[in-house]
Amino acid sequence: MTQLDTGSRPGTRKLRVGDLVEVRSEEEILATLDENGELDNLPFMPEMLRFCGQRMRVHKVAHKLCDTISRSGMRRMDNAVHLTGARCDGSAHGGCQTACSLYWKEAWLRRVDPDDPPAQAPRPARALLPLLEVNSRRPPAEDGEERYSCQATELLRAAPVCLPFRDVRQYVDDVRTGNAGVLPVLRAFLIALFNRYQDISKKVFPRTWWIRGGRRWGGLRGTAGRRTPTAELGLQPGELVRIRSKAEILRTLNDDLLNRGMGFEEEMARYCGRTARVRARVDRCIDEKSGRMLRMKNPCIVLDDIVCAGVYNSNCPREFVPFWREIWLERIEEPHPV
Repeated sequence: MTQLDTGSRPGTRKLRVGDLVEVRSEEEILATLDENGELDNLPFMPEMLRFCGQRMRVHKVAHKLCDTISRSGMRRMDNAVHLTGARCDGSAHGGCQTACSLYWKEAWLRRVDPDDPPAQAPRPARALLPLLEVNSRRPPAEDGEERYSCQATELLRAAPVCLPFRDVRQYVDDVRTGNAGVLPVLRAFLIALFNRYQDISKKVFPRTWWIRGGRRWGGLRGTAGRRTPTAELGLQPGELVRIRSKAEILRTLNDDLLNRGMGFEEEMARYCGRTARVRARVDRCIDEKSGRMLRMKNPCIVLDDIVCAGVYNSNCPREFVPFWREIWLERIEEPHPV
């Protein structure tokens, strides 16, 4: 395999937030991939081909990520970034609607200056697409159900090293790369320290030593009991909604902060009371652990410009798009023009 110049040799500057890059051509990217269509165990996916030749800005440096498969905490990723506006559309993965922010290895990118002449228009995908399509599937499940492989399902292989909250290098990297400022990084460390105490206190300390019942930062506690309520608003893309108050949403959650199996997290509670437009109704997404396509009995809603900002989770740069139950939202009237 031919190793391309990534712009990451000793003495050269690694990519930072705001850098302008050009996605390399199909042929150049193919030269970095193994027989599984991967680089350092990270798949290059069919949905990424449409960006070849495009110029884009680095949105976040993906030097770490939160583990949503085994819940091991933060994990380290090397030589990868997220690009502004580059999310997976699920077109090669059964129409998955999770809209994950794509990971780009620096070997797949070329740093450019705005005055540099653009690359030649990319040719239609030929050699690379068959390789990527084959490797976008796992072996079928025992019952014959189709299973998928994508960046999200393979993140534990692509980021095999756990990153303890006390590892100060991650916070230095947050600032150095431009992912976050000094104050947000300090806040993230203190929140992580508090959550660590809460986790330990519930295991080894008497209940009288627990703070807020041992709950993590944000203090969420569902009050609905075992059977959680539901509501159908029939929301459609473009409609304006308000996210209900934290107290209202907590009344719809059980002790595990679930409503009909759908989780509500502290990061989502930060948006309570905010207005937003419905982007889409979601009825299917890939289960990251098994690779199976999950089909929802009750569709969920995704909202424009609402992402998990990682404020309570060590400034994780993944920026998930949260799923919202309709019972957590209320339709509001359009403001009248002045």
